[in-house]
Amino acid sequence: MAPSGLLLTAVSFFAFRGMHWGLRLLPTPGSAAQDRWKWRNICVSLVHSLLTGTGAMVGLLLYPQMAANPLHGHPPWALVLVAVSEGYFLADGVDMLWNQTLGQAWEILCHHLVVVSCFSTAILSSHFVGLSLVCLLVELNSSCLHLRELLLLSHQAPSLAFSVASWATLVTLVLFRLIPIGWMSLWLIQQHHQVPPALVVVSGTGLATVGAMSIILGVRIFVSDVLQSRSHSPIPRYKETRGTGTCDSEPVTRDDSPLSLKD
Repeated sequence: MAPSGLLLTAVSFFAFRGMHWGLRLLPTPGSAAQDRWKWRNICVSLVHSLLTGTGAMVGLLLYPQMAANPLHGHPPWALVLVAVSEGYFLADGVDMLWNQTLGQAWEILCHHLVVVSCFSTAILSSHFVGLSLVCLLVELNSSCLHLRELLLLSHQAPSLAFSVASWATLVTLVLFRLIPIGWMSLWLIQQHHQVPPALVVVSGTGLATVGAMSIILGVRIFVSDVLQSRSHSPIPRYKETRGTGTCDSEPVTRDDSPLSLKD
């Protein structure tokens, strides 16, 4: 499916780029007017997370054999989902290069490069598709992270909606980010002889990095949204930056991707 997979990736790339441009025509909430690009970028990331995260969860529930044997055997639509996600990461990388300096975006761009490398292997070889779908479960947590950051951008903290988004972020971070990352790490250790060495190095480094970032992010959100709230301290609001949101002096990294906290 290599030619059709690459075609689907290209279609997805142009679709998400079109979404980036199309959102320019829609009004931005006044509270987020200081960073219109960031609002549009996170909205597109939210669409990607909802689409691919939900698709991955439904797919693994309907075809659990993809998790039992993540190297081989998958329905055709599973590879379509991987190609759609790869197209998004390429489009998001271009959007960041267009609107940010390399110094602002290099961390997320490195993450995108790792994700595209792993997903390209699945698309070109038609292997590792089940593993890619397990990776995409992370997007269920990413959708909560994106929603939380949109609420921060629109100055909706503290509020009931923000509290719900914060708790949903913490719960899904454990269920759909830390647990899948742990499972993939264990699988990679046990099955490393079936995986090309270069991919073992790239995947292992990415999983270790994202796992550490996920734990740090979870602690920061718990402290800022839960502990400080209970002690009657005001919930830290978003301060304008280009690369990260901030809670007081603590950065809140955006999450997009199956292997990172960025969309």
